[in-house]
Amino acid sequence: MRSKAFLIVLFVLLAGCSGGPQKETSGTDLLSRPWAEIEREARGQKVTLTMWMGDPYINGYINDWVSPRLKQQHGIDLDIVSGQGSQIVSMLMTEMEAGKKQSGTDLMWINGETFYQLRQIDALFGPFTDKLPNARYIDFTNPFIRYDFQQEVKGHECPWGNVQLALIYDSARVHEPPRDRRQLAAWVKAHPGRFTFDTSFCAMTFLKSLMIDMAGGAGALDGPFDEGKYKRVSAELWDYVNGLKPYFWKNGETFPASVAQLHQLFAAGELDFTMSNNDGEVDNKVVQGLMPETSRAYVLDSGTIQNSHYMGIANRSPHLAGALVTLNFLISPAAQYEKFKPAVWGDGTVLDLARLPAEWRAKFDNVPQRRFAPKRSAIQPKALREPAAEYMIHLFEDFRKEVLEK
Repeated sequence: MRSKAFLIVLFVLLAGCSGGPQKETSGTDLLSRPWAEIEREARGQKVTLTMWMGDPYINGYINDWVSPRLKQQHGIDLDIVSGQGSQIVSMLMTEMEAGKKQSGTDLMWINGETFYQLRQIDALFGPFTDKLPNARYIDFTNPFIRYDFQQEVKGHECPWGNVQLALIYDSARVHEPPRDRRQLAAWVKAHPGRFTFDTSFCAMTFLKSLMIDMAGGAGALDGPFDEGKYKRVSAELWDYVNGLKPYFWKNGETFPASVAQLHQLFAAGELDFTMSNNDGEVDNKVVQGLMPETSRAYVLDSGTIQNSHYMGIANRSPHLAGALVTLNFLISPAAQYEKFKPAVWGDGTVLDLARLPAEWRAKFDNVPQRRFAPKRSAIQPKALREPAAEYMIHLFEDFRKEVLEK
């Protein structure tokens, strides 16, 4: 039976840590205080946020809009450092192994398999979301918010944005985009060199969407990880991908390392397709001038994965009060509205608009409508839930062995 190698390494390392994971008792004390006291304690703190920094407009939103307002309104300095996924897990594991009482980070932009791994090693503070005043605007019963890769969040991470995987094509060159995996295969073979995908999170989300379709459609991979089911369906997936590989860009001999590189190839006219985990990103990239105005986004008729991304707090955060106040600001109507704008980020909000005060509902309703992406209401019926985190962990490993190294 295939072992979860990465997790085994984590558990072995944990066994060698003096005392194992330590509970942050001061955090429990902090959560028992009135919110006004937490705000007072947060003032003057420097909060470190570890996040993916691969998009200049996302970085601009954080550095140019969030940071100055957080400083002005709450007296918090926000320090942004680059890191994601396994880097975050490794960093916190190293700290735990060294017996450090305080982490080098406070907040982390996470979801999916990273959340799963951090929960396995007890590296996340929580539950805390009930303490955030602005959490009253979030519908935590929404399955795309309540569950992160089939894991119930239970207050150990705070939803920050909600997106759905979309394919993006150049309508000047592709007049009738393929609508399902069979049509996609036929299109790729008829247009050699004009399609590929990257090797990062976005591509794995695309492959998982195909795998759900191969498994029987929406809900087919719901529930705990099933290794037997994974082996059967992934074998079909690798046959599908490798059958198309000679027709990919560069004959499938190499793949872009990131979705940013994929976007660049598309913008340069080397590819007719790119893709994004954010169904609204195409509008943002056209505004930036990074994609042609003939770009259009859509989802396959069989559906694509929709998920939320979250913010977590390190269990050993030295600035818990500042982290909580920062998160409450990030889910405020003002902060969610700003990043919802296509010209800023175009990130889907996690707020339930029906719960907002009338003036904020009107603001969201009057955001300039998408020009190049489908309306969220049009693709919501095609939204697929993320399967369990182990599917993603296995896909990353097997994509390397079954596709890249063959």
